Amino acid sequence: MFAILIAILLIPLWMWLAWLLTPKKKFVFAIVDKTVLTRKGQEHTSLTWMLNNNSLTKTPTQRYKVGHDYFGFFPGDKKQYKIRGLERFSSAQLNQLSVDADAAYFTDTYGIYRNEWYGRSDINARSPIIYGGLSSQDVEFLKDMKARHKLILAEFNTLNTPTVPGNRYTFENLFGLHWTGWMARYFVSFDTATNKDLPRWLVRDYMNEHHQRWPFHNTPGVAYVSDGDQVVVLIDSVDLTDPMPHILTAGYAQQHLALPPDIKYSYWIDVITPDLSINHVLARFDVKVNKKGAEQLRQWGLPSTFPAVLMHRDTDYSFYYFSGDFCDNPVGMGSSYFKGIQAFKWLYYNSEDLTERGGFFWNFYRPMMQHILDDNMDLASKK
Repeated sequence: MFAILIAILLIPLWMWLAWLLTPKKKFVFAIVDKTVLTRKGQEHTSLTWMLNNNSLTKTPTQRYKVGHDYFGFFPGDKKQYKIRGLERFSSAQLNQLSVDADAAYFTDTYGIYRNEWYGRSDINARSPIIYGGLSSQDVEFLKDMKARHKLILAEFNTLNTPTVPGNRYTFENLFGLHWTGWMARYFVSFDTATNKDLPRWLVRDYMNEHHQRWPFHNTPGVAYVSDGDQVVVLIDSVDLTDPMPHILTAGYAQQHLALPPDIKYSYWIDVITPDLSINHVLARFDVKVNKKGAEQLRQWGLPSTFPAVLMHRDTDYSFYYFSGDFCDNPVGMGSSYFKGIQAFKWLYYNSEDLTERGGFFWNFYRPMMQHILDDNMDLASKK
C-alpha cells in the first residue's frame, strides 16, 4: 500500500520528466495578437500552452514565451506600451517571414482602446482606438503564407470592427467566407445594475432603436449586435429554450479532431457564411430558439445556426477559421509543463459554472489544436 501511495504521489514528477525529456522541435508560429491588455496575454496563451506542451519551439532550443513571442501590442509599466506589429514590415520582410514561418495564427485583432488602457470612465464604453484591426500588411503576409502552402488559422475578432472594409473583403475573398456584419454573445444577466460585463454601448444602441427603453432584467440570454449599431436580444424561456449557445460538431470533427458532439459556449461569436466550394464546416453554433425567438431572428434575416469551425485542408494550403474567441481562455502556463496533463483536466475547471471557459479549453480547444498540429506535422513530413 505504501509503495502504491508513493507511486501516485510521484505521478506529477514522472509527467514533468516525460515533458522535459521530449525532444524539442523547431516550429515557427507567427502569432498576431493586438489585444494584449496585460503581460498575461490571455488572448494567445492557449496557443502558447499548446506549443510548450508539445515541445514545439521558436528556435532549436528556445521555447515560446507568452509575453514576448507574438506580433502586436506590448503593454509596459506606467501605461507605457510598444507596438510591434506587422505594420512596421516592408513587403520584402513580410515575404521573408512567410518563408521562415511554418504557420500563422491571428488570435485577436480587436485592439486596445483608450478607456481600457488608461482606466478612464467605463472600460465597456466605446472610446478612440490606440491600435487594432486587420492591417494591409497583415493581409499581405496572409497572401504570402497561402501562396507558400502554409498553415493559417484565424478567429474572432479578425473581421469585425475595427478592421476596415477593404482589408476585410480581401481576407474574405482570400479564404472563402463572409462576415454578415453581426456577432453574438451569451450574457448571464441583462440587468444593467448587476452585470458589469454587459457593454454600455450595447444597451445604448438598443435603447436608441426602442424609444429609450431597456425592458430586460436579471435573466440570461443571447444578444446579436451588428456593425450598424442594431441589437437583437433573446431572453431565456421567452425566446430561447436554452439561454446559452451550443457548438455542435460534425462526424469528421468528432472522429479526426476528437471534439465532443455538443459543448456550450459563453463568449463572443462571429455570424459568418462560408463558401462551401472552398471550405468544410466542421462545427456549428446553435442558438436554441423557440418559435417566438425564431420569428424575431427571421425578421432581422439572422440565423439560429451558423459555422463555428471552418476548414480548408489540401496540398495548396491549410486554413482554419474559428468563429469565436477560442484562443481566449483562462489557462495557466504551469500545466503545460506536464506531459499527459489532459488526463487530469477535471482539476482545472468548474463544470457547474456556465460562464467558465477553462472547460472549453480542455474539452474543445486543446484536442482540436492537438490534431491540427499533428496533421500539419504529418503533411509537412510527406512533402
